[in-house]
Amino acid sequence: MGWATWAAIYFTVWWTVLFMVLPFGRKQEGDVDEVGHQPGAPARPMIIKKFLWTSVISAVLVLLAWASGHFGLVDWRALFRE
Repeated sequence: MGWATWAAIYFTVWWTVLFMVLPFGRKQEGDVDEVGHQPGAPARPMIIKKFLWTSVISAVLVLLAWASGHFGLVDWRALFRE
């Protein structure tokens, strides 16, 4: 598989992992009486930290998938043959 395929796989894995990481460390604000304030919104979203964790986890997962094919642990072409 070429680099574009692996980039697409990384992109897909990144978004999947992001939705798994988003709820971690979420603390809801207490009693907020502001107009227009969503009561379920997190007090501190820490989105940059979550993006970094998502990138690291995704890179490890994609690297494991690449290594399993590169070193012959899994024959990816045989899996997708008809």
